[in-house]
Amino acid sequence: QRRVYRTTTHVPQELGQIMDSETFEKSRLYQLDKSTFSFWSGLYSEVEGTMILLCGGIPFLWKLSGQISGRAGFGQEYEIVQSLVFLLLATFFSAVTGLPWSLYNTFVIEEKHGFNQQTLGFFFKDALKKFVVTQCILLPVTSLLLYIIKIGGDYFFIYAWLFTLVVSLVLVTIYADYIAPLFDKFIPLPEGELKQQIETMAKSIDFPLTKVYVVEGSKRSSHSNAYFYGFFKNKRIVLFDTLLEDYSALNKEPAEGEDGENEETKSKTKNKKQGCKNEEVLAVLGHELGHWKLGHTVKNIIISQMNSFLCFFLFAVLIGRKELFTAFGFYDTQPTLIGLMIIFQFIFSPYNEVLSFCLTVLSRRFEFQADAFAKELGKAKDLYSALIKLNKDNLGFPVSDWIFSMWHYSHPPLLERLQALKGAKQE
Repeated sequence: QRRVYRTTTHVPQELGQIMDSETFEKSRLYQLDKSTFSFWSGLYSEVEGTMILLCGGIPFLWKLSGQISGRAGFGQEYEIVQSLVFLLLATFFSAVTGLPWSLYNTFVIEEKHGFNQQTLGFFFKDALKKFVVTQCILLPVTSLLLYIIKIGGDYFFIYAWLFTLVVSLVLVTIYADYIAPLFDKFIPLPEGELKQQIETMAKSIDFPLTKVYVVEGSKRSSHSNAYFYGFFKNKRIVLFDTLLEDYSALNKEPAEGEDGENEETKSKTKNKKQGCKNEEVLAVLGHELGHWKLGHTVKNIIISQMNSFLCFFLFAVLIGRKELFTAFGFYDTQPTLIGLMIIFQFIFSPYNEVLSFCLTVLSRRFEFQADAFAKELGKAKDLYSALIKLNKDNLGFPVSDWIFSMWHYSHPPLLERLQALKGAKQE
């Protein structure tokens, strides 16, 4: 794929009608930079993980966690307390070692190519908030999971799976209402033509829409997105302001007397006009609603939970194997949290790669089906132009190596999607 980025310097003939040479070159350079960053950050991650294993980092951190919890009055019999201290230290270590890479990605690569909208202060405040929120969710959930495993008897894997199922459903339900607003501002889409059109389209396919929100994604990045969430008769749609031509802060000139920068964000008024027109936004939503109407969301949940149950069952089979713990430096103890880490992170690694590939193939199939659904709604022409605009706004490179694409792309390449829509567009 890197060879494709390096050698494809001119717009291919089949792209001549949809992409100008300036945008093509910008996207090529952006993806080349991202590819280089991905290589080095991935290599560092592999080296770091290998050194931790070879140098006994995991048993060292577990011993340190025991010393810290011991000083707080919790002896070795309080394994769950020690596990939470271990988890806190491990996630803190991961956050610190990942910080330079995140800074470089945001303030060098994304900044260079015009996507970053954050100041350094906003970045660090955001990172700290994410860490705290993650711990507030991770630590209680982990402690309950470990407790269930310990008291669950021979069938603990069933109770553990049911617990994680409930937790995942609760998190999906509360995420956009209570967690996401901690990081971004959500406002109801104002009354007007767009809102009426969205409500009309949702009603036409019996989508139980209750609210439509606009999130200020432009405070963080100029990349755009849209999604829906909720269960049963309580569905909400969230649109990033960067997706909406009429609402994107990046399309607005700074007000008189403003220098275009405040404490948290920077105005990139040098960017070209971005976002989609109302008809194109409706076409994108037609695609997203197609995922709901065709049952893709439910199918993904079912697949995820079947996989989760299988993993917990295999965990129950393997957790008693002392040689697994010995191989990772635990000769005298067999902590449950360490067992979860060894089996889920290391033993299942090859299986997870195969599963990931299968889910990628399925995802691409779902994307084509959702495009076809939008086409049936009469949105083919607008979706066609929206895909081109979004590809341009996000500097997506439309030429890909077929093996790289097959393994990594959860969405079909742009040309394949446009080809599928082309017949209906011309009609």
